[in-house]
This record gives sequence, structure tokens and C-alpha cells, in this order.
Amino acid sequence: MTKLSVIQLRERDALADDLRSLSPDQWRSATLCGEWDVEEVVAHLGAASRLSFPGWLRSMIGARFDPDVHNRRRLEEFRGSSPEETLARFVGIGPIRLPRRESVGGLGEMIVHSEDIRRPLGIRHDPDPEGLLAVATFFAAKDFAVNSKSLVAGLRLRADDAAYVSGEGPEVSGRLLDLVMVMAGRREALEGLVGDGLSELTRRLGRSTRR
Repeated sequence: MTKLSVIQLRERDALADDLRSLSPDQWRSATLCGEWDVEEVVAHLGAASRLSFPGWLRSMIGARFDPDVHNRRRLEEFRGSSPEETLARFVGIGPIRLPRRESVGGLGEMIVHSEDIRRPLGIRHDPDPEGLLAVATFFAAKDFAVNSKSLVAGLRLRADDAAYVSGEGPEVSGRLLDLVMVMAGRREALEGLVGDGLSELTRRLGRSTRR
């Protein structure tokens, strides 16, 4: 198992610990991930961990390459009959390996979707620093589940709490986790950022979609 996969499993365990304390109403509460509630985001992460590339391709073909249809079908397949059953299944998942076996993309999915759940609930968590730095570097260099590279093109990103600088242009700075969340299309993280490039980034986020 790669180092990033080990980090991803630690992040899975940290999220599971937070989920165990949730009330039934909190399991049904809104997240930063579109219309999905907490249980749906957890089921989405679990479903992603089970997909190989051939399985993902078959699912996308069956969904006529509509990612929303694909994601909904797979999360409902993973979801249990109750939040407790969904959590029990989630605890047993392995690392998300798409788009390729040793990709940092799976770790990015785990970190971002965990924050999608935690932030509306007021739960604070600091992801593994090395893993978070790898995700930030990946998001700035590649359009993955969202167009993260395109979103920050022509901007300079600088973290206040880590040795991270990326790009050239008007600067946007703040916590590395907030920069990662914004690159993943989460407008809610903008409030933690400052800089001459913030207005342009805000404008671009108004046109982006999230997954």
C-alpha cells in the first residue's frame, strides 16, 4: 500500500470517528456537496472505493456519461438501510484508487468530501499535512473531478500555514485547506482567503460546478 493510501485510510478513520457522534437529524443535514445530505456523501465515498477503472467505465456507459446519474446509482448501491449500516460499511472500505492506483486524486476525494460534511456541522479537523500538500499540488496541476487547474490558472496561490506556493499572477492566500476546498469548487471556503486575486477567483467560482 502506498504512503498516500495509508494517509487516506487515516482520514477515513478520522471521519468515521466524527460520524459516530452524529444525531439522526445531523445525518440528514445539508453538506457542501450540492443536494446530498451527510449519509449520501458517506455512501458516495464508500462507492468510489469499490470502483476499479473498468467498473467505473461500465457504470459511466450505463449512465450515458452523465456523472450525476453515475454517482447517484453507485451511492444508492452502497448505502445501507440506516445511517448506522452505511457507517459500518464505510469503516470497512479500502482507499479510493481512481483515476489510477497510486493517484492522489482518491485522497483529494476523501479530504474534500470529509470537509463537505464537517464544515456545516461545525466540526474542525486538520488533515494530514503531507497528504494535504500533495492534494493541493495535484489540484493546481490537473483538472480532475472538477476543473481545479483551470479555475486557478493565472493566479498565484500561497498558503499561510504550509510551504505551498503555486502559479503566477494576482495572489490569493489563506490556509492550505481553504485553498484546496476552493480549488474543488467550494465557494464557502472563500471567506477564509484574501488577496488581489480573490475577486477574480470569486467570479470564476460563480460559473463552476462541484462534485
